[in-house]
Amino acid sequence: MKQASQAHHPAKSQPNSCIIESSYHIPVLLEQSIDLLNLKPDGIYVDVTFGGGGHSRELLKRLQGGRLIAFDRDPDAKANLPEDDRITFIPEDFQFIETMLPAYGVDKVDGILADLGVSSHQFDTAERGFSFRFEGPLDMRMNPNQSTSAATLINEADPELLLSIFRQFGEVPNAKKVVRLITEQREGGRIQTTGHFETVIRSCIPAHRRSKYLAQVFQALRIAVNKEMESLTALLNASLKLLNPEGRLVIIAYHSLEDRLVKRFMKTGNLNGELVKDFYGKPITPWNQITRKAIQPSEAEIEMNPRARSARLRAAEKRE
Repeated sequence: MKQASQAHHPAKSQPNSCIIESSYHIPVLLEQSIDLLNLKPDGIYVDVTFGGGGHSRELLKRLQGGRLIAFDRDPDAKANLPEDDRITFIPEDFQFIETMLPAYGVDKVDGILADLGVSSHQFDTAERGFSFRFEGPLDMRMNPNQSTSAATLINEADPELLLSIFRQFGEVPNAKKVVRLITEQREGGRIQTTGHFETVIRSCIPAHRRSKYLAQVFQALRIAVNKEMESLTALLNASLKLLNPEGRLVIIAYHSLEDRLVKRFMKTGNLNGELVKDFYGKPITPWNQITRKAIQPSEAEIEMNPRARSARLRAAEKRE
């Protein structure tokens, strides 16, 4: 899952892994996120968004005898695995974390890290169809083996579903017109490429804010194709069951839908954001909030990697 992408100072790693990492993806808020895990040298940790491996490498550097479990549903990510016996790679969507960890002999962990969104590799590979900057297939699947692509949704989804997707996941201002143009085009043939899609909705695009508008439209499709909000919901619910007391949940979000959900959950312990209080009016929550306010990238980091601009980092610790 990642709308603006992740990025930060190159992770401190072996020279060859730096080359892989910088070309695939630069981790955002690297030091801050790993520091917030409050690592136990012999602990068990999970990086649910392995990607280029930047966060995982930094985490491994600080472990002594511990173990790291890494998830990534994109088959391309596996090529970035370091040669380290302490890491176990699970090629699955992290929404399955609650069932997959026991299958690998892990019942409880000391920390979970999630850097949500899209990797630079996915954004910058035209064939993956994540970006309107390149002509390519209208794809956007983080796992290319899944059946539903962005083209599938655009060409086959019910118009009411498309309207909901653009409004809810992209806050597209003229979503109704976008859906009408898509529906009219479908009568004459399928929309298969990013360029063709932009041509179809061209009259909806404000001339002075093309990039921002298309980013909203593409974000909405990407979130729907990859069921990103469903995955995040499953991860949050599973975190309370999987973390040991004093275990940390650290999440970097890239758009308001994700960040709002994470903020609510870390404050209340539930997805509805309903803060339960005891007889004396004291909040009842399973979390100690470590970050009262989201941590944002510095100007220097944003200058190095503009895709880090929208990142919001939050952390919470499970109470005993």
